[in-house]
Amino acid sequence: MDRTANAVWKGNLKEGKGTLDAQSGTLKGTPYSFKMRFEDESGKSGTNPEELIAAAHAGCFAMQLSHVLAENGTPATELDAKAVVTLVPGTGITGSALTLVGKVPGIDAAKFQELAEQAKAGCPVSKALGAIKVSLDAKLG
Repeated sequence: MDRTANAVWKGNLKEGKGTLDAQSGTLKGTPYSFKMRFEDESGKSGTNPEELIAAAHAGCFAMQLSHVLAENGTPATELDAKAVVTLVPGTGITGSALTLVGKVPGIDAAKFQELAEQAKAGCPVSKALGAIKVSLDAKLG
């Protein structure tokens, strides 16, 4: 199974601009630039590669955990997963911090933590991010 995305960049690094398109159509001419990536801390001016990695990581982890929980006989009613990807200019991406609040009837906190860690390790995006630190703060809520 292959998934595709396309980036078009025009100009130099600092003044240039680009657009992103994804196979699904979710991204269609989505703007990105140096400012959006390195200067706009609000994150409101457009997307950037780190935001897209964070979305992929949170989504993949939540899906993986839903599967692990169902196999345990304790399916979740809701998993609220967030990923914060840290970029250090001059160094690169240094980590992805997952936080999770799960609504899972019939499970205790220790088992939930164990299964969340298992899902973090088994998530294909976590595996792809093997060069950086991936952390997890999971709790029932």
